[in-house]
Amino acid sequence: MKPKALLALCVVILLPFGSYLLVKYFSDNAIVMPRRFYFDSVSTGITDGKASSDTVWHKVANISLTNQLGNQVSLDDLNGKVIIADFFFTRCPLICPKLTQNMKKLQDGLKTQDELRGTNPDFVHFVSFSVDPERDSATALRKYADRYGVNPDMWWMLTGPKKSIYDFAMNELKLGLQDGGNVDSSFMHTTRFVLLDKNRVVRGYYDGMDSVSLNRLAKDLVFIMLEKDKKKKRNLFRR
Repeated sequence: MKPKALLALCVVILLPFGSYLLVKYFSDNAIVMPRRFYFDSVSTGITDGKASSDTVWHKVANISLTNQLGNQVSLDDLNGKVIIADFFFTRCPLICPKLTQNMKKLQDGLKTQDELRGTNPDFVHFVSFSVDPERDSATALRKYADRYGVNPDMWWMLTGPKKSIYDFAMNELKLGLQDGGNVDSSFMHTTRFVLLDKNRVVRGYYDGMDSVSLNRLAKDLVFIMLEKDKKKKRNLFRR
């Protein structure tokens, strides 16, 4: 492995999980969690004589598509997992290979943490949607996935009806808003990675071509993992 590639992989692996341990050490009040982006409704009322509000955050709808193994899968199959999503197509000559390579770094960085146990991480799943599904059959996706070392146990490459995929990108992930209205509804192409928490609420958008943005994604993923731990005992270091 080239020195630059090794350094990049070390950063991907060590920075998030080193940060995770540090964050766990400090109090919850010192943590600034990744924001939630879209809400469906806000209700207000009085609780114990004080004004209160309850926000219902937008939960990304389920979508059922075909993965690179030819299996019908859906986001409901990933309940309880954090999801990192992007959009690509196999014939893309420049941008998509770089996006896939950067997603692969995240996959490998997370998998390395579990290799001693011989398992894959069970808290996160990668999902790549083809924006050219008419050409990107399951067979084409599998060849592409094999070329880039995609692990199907933790990363799906998906194809299906184009309208379903584009509607999902525009109406559920709101990519048209995040890309400043520059997403073409006839052939969508975006460099954004999207982070969904275990409730399928959007928690972040990141430029998949930019190392600074990807480092922020790694950090935010750590915080989302910590948020998942909040259902456990608060005194994390006491036995």
